[in-house]
Amino acid sequence: MAQTLGKRLREARRAVFVGREREQKRFHEILTGAEAPGILWLHGPGGVGKSSLLREWALAAQELKTSFAILDARHIEAEPAAFVRVLAETLGLPISEDATAESVLETIQQYLSAKTKRIVLLIDTFEFFAPLEAWLRDEFLPALPENVFLVFAGRHAPNASWRADAGWRDLVRVLSLRNLNTAMSGDYLTRRRVPQNQHAAILQFTHGHPLALSLIADVFEQRQQSGEDAIVLQFTPEDTPEVVRTLLNQLVEAETSDEHRVALEACALVRLTTEDLLAALLDKENANDVFNWLRGLSFIESGRQGLLPHDLAREVLLADLRWRNPGQHRLLHERARTFYSARLKQGSPDEQQQVLMDYVFLHRHNPMVRPFLDWRESSALTIGTARPQEIEELLAIVKKHEGKEEAELARYWFTAQPQNLTVLRDSQGAVAGFMMMVFLAQAGAEGVKADPATQAAWAYLQRHEPLRSGEEATMTRFWMARDSYQDTSPVQSLILVNAVRYDLTTPHLAFSFFTCANPDFWAPLFAYASSQRLTEVDFKVGKQSYGVFGHDWRALPPMEWLDLLGEREVNAAPHYNTATETPLVVLTHEDFYEAVHLALRNWQRPDELRTNVLLRTRLVTNRAGRDATDETRVAALQSLIKEVCESMRGARRESKFYRALYYGYLKPAATQERAAEALDVPFSTYRRHLKSGVRTVTDLLWKREIGD
Repeated sequence: MAQTLGKRLREARRAVFVGREREQKRFHEILTGAEAPGILWLHGPGGVGKSSLLREWALAAQELKTSFAILDARHIEAEPAAFVRVLAETLGLPISEDATAESVLETIQQYLSAKTKRIVLLIDTFEFFAPLEAWLRDEFLPALPENVFLVFAGRHAPNASWRADAGWRDLVRVLSLRNLNTAMSGDYLTRRRVPQNQHAAILQFTHGHPLALSLIADVFEQRQQSGEDAIVLQFTPEDTPEVVRTLLNQLVEAETSDEHRVALEACALVRLTTEDLLAALLDKENANDVFNWLRGLSFIESGRQGLLPHDLAREVLLADLRWRNPGQHRLLHERARTFYSARLKQGSPDEQQQVLMDYVFLHRHNPMVRPFLDWRESSALTIGTARPQEIEELLAIVKKHEGKEEAELARYWFTAQPQNLTVLRDSQGAVAGFMMMVFLAQAGAEGVKADPATQAAWAYLQRHEPLRSGEEATMTRFWMARDSYQDTSPVQSLILVNAVRYDLTTPHLAFSFFTCANPDFWAPLFAYASSQRLTEVDFKVGKQSYGVFGHDWRALPPMEWLDLLGEREVNAAPHYNTATETPLVVLTHEDFYEAVHLALRNWQRPDELRTNVLLRTRLVTNRAGRDATDETRVAALQSLIKEVCESMRGARRESKFYRALYYGYLKPAATQERAAEALDVPFSTYRRHLKSGVRTVTDLLWKREIGD
């Protein structure tokens, strides 16, 4: 017998379905568990693969011989009568045309109550049921028998009405769907027969977004079928505006006004969007209404300092803007620069640092800038003056990377100008790097002669750019990350930003010098920044030679310099680096709780921990390192969990929670009943202590994740 088209369709879909092991496992656990299943709420931005996963879950239910019904809210009127009729028809119930909504609902309830086995009801695009949500929550769902397993998939997490209800809070399990990781994305592209040498460029653009991967794979397939060359080594969204247009249609949930569209574009352009910045970008006095609209979009996240869009949303919005309306792109860029320039003049040193990070972010796509800046984890770093107890550690870092002679010179400047020694610390407070800025005029003749570097710089000034009365010249004499020296890294990037802060805010600054151990590598960036390569200032200490760049601020003052960089950015062609990186995962507190709970359950099973989303959070990355292997990340996660659990051991209130965690997860008893016996407490008390322990561990880890 010939197979049906439906079967062929299912097989074709499954052939290209990749990843989602965590979500598949969670669904299977609930479906086959002994407890009443309640609701599994799946949410994520448009195009992230919710519908595909729902189909996989339906097939999984079918393979387990579990009855299921799947509905798409887009095709159902959001009112009770239409919903119950479509549901009845989907369940195969005989309903007459003149049946009332009440009688149809009663028929559905009788049918479901008569079922002795579990039945799964899956509702896709649940956001379309927003007008129906209160009725579902308060009337329809409470009347269902507990053998019904409900799955909602939509763009939004449960709203406050669900979370505020103690009953629903325990019955609703929330899963957020994220982009595919690098391995999964590569697997998908391989299945779609996209050439291997294209994967890195595609992943750089898509960030693993499933719809974007699918659309780009379609582009390659179409080009191959039409006989075109499918090898596009510098793949960019501008090459295929139809891909960008489709993604935008998925990301933007409804028709938007011109003002809303500009707000989206502005949010994509800047690093973080605050209400006052948005007002400046829109050229209006009050942007509260538009800001709140942005805040409610599924692909916009609310951070501690402002709004930021999903990585892919940012990329496609900007790609569309640059392709469709370059004049608007230029205008928004100019307004952002004007806003930042004003804040730069008014702010404190910490505020100036943040503004400069925002300013440099405007240049992130420029091919002359992008290879030299790394924004990963930069928010986890803090900057401050050196503490006395850190001096020897800093000198050890200099000795490690530059040798004993340089360490001796560093000690001299640390002592002579301690106020100009800036230390970068990681989220744990440990030294991550530092920068020593030498003020040449303050150093005096004797100080300048103490160091070959400052001696060469001062001689250059005397020959070419002598300082006038009251003027100052600076030299970024020492700068390095603890582990990666002067290689591109979050520490290095923040050092550069801080060096620029000195340049822009030092009173009467006439000239600045910047030293590099590898000047050839840094030359393109400094040329872009209008700094000269000063070979006559190059110097050597020990076996290490150094190159020097310089800028005369009298010739090109700070504000004019910023304007020049702005012009260079908006006039540059868009550029996408072929290097790929895995972005950190940013979890909601609810997702974080689920991930911690799962990690506790799998604490002794490293193979299971390899799929835990916590491995890609800042929490674990800070412990394991950005380029750590999965094995190292798993070990770091295990260490973090044990460390936090042990911290509860001696506390009067939390010690009982620790004991429950110990027998439940760290050194688990054969069964939970045995664990309760080992603790000599009733089983219900043990379960309560275990739940409280999970909450406490989550709260402690969450504080580390968000940097509290």
